[in-house]
Amino acid sequence: MKLAQVRAASTGMLTAAIVHKNGYRLIIGHTMASLIRKAEAEDADLAELAEALALVDPVTLEMAIPVSPVEVWACGCTYAPSAEFRDGELGEGEGPYAYVSNPDHRPELFFKGTERVCVGPNEKIGIRPDSTFTAPEPELALVVNSAGKIVAYTLGNDVSAWDIERENALYLPQSKVYDACCALGPFLVTPDEIGNPYELEMSCTIRRRGKLTFEGKASVGQLRRKFEELVEFLTRGNSVPTPTVLLTGTGIIVTQEAALAPGDVVTIDVPGLGSLVNEAEKV
Repeated sequence: MKLAQVRAASTGMLTAAIVHKNGYRLIIGHTMASLIRKAEAEDADLAELAEALALVDPVTLEMAIPVSPVEVWACGCTYAPSAEFRDGELGEGEGPYAYVSNPDHRPELFFKGTERVCVGPNEKIGIRPDSTFTAPEPELALVVNSAGKIVAYTLGNDVSAWDIERENALYLPQSKVYDACCALGPFLVTPDEIGNPYELEMSCTIRRRGKLTFEGKASVGQLRRKFEELVEFLTRGNSVPTPTVLLTGTGIIVTQEAALAPGDVVTIDVPGLGSLVNEAEKV
């Protein structure tokens, strides 16, 4: 099932909904976060609960961020290209990034932020004012509850100021956490509709004034970890709230030649999960 969050034109209020070919079937009285919490409290399947609560007749409203997460966490170097690119910049073979990329070692996990730094489809993503190399990081995102159960998938953009992290690895939080640094959307898809998520193919493009400046592709099958392992490490001694989003890492590396400039349009696409489109601006 595809689930969205829509915004009322008059009040701006967010309401959970089922995506329908003719619009959205509203789930009155619930945001997506409260619907996910209700499913967890009642030990109910999210898709079945949504179907039971949704209105029959679809309406047309503006799509908003599909879920307002209490916390967002992210994984680093879960794909070989990410580790190799970062270690290559350091001039190291088996460097620190390759180390955490090795499935025999603990994965890299870091706190990305809260709903404050998140935007939805067709909203603006941020370029740090003190960065000359801010880039998108297209990722498959997991929506999990406090029990560590994966309740849905969506697309994520872990927008990052690579030059700040490159200057010193201890600057990672400043590279990763700032206004509009995380995009999510366009909707959530429940696991029953995905099948094998490792067969998903992801693409990313950047366009500047309509001209293509970057294009990249990756398969989720290149991921060096299983989702359950990443979630287990996230929740190990760390009680995450419902809903939490976990970005699973990127296999598409945007080089400095394609660094984001104001007005650039980033499109992340996965068949079945939709297209997440965002324009960049300085924050």
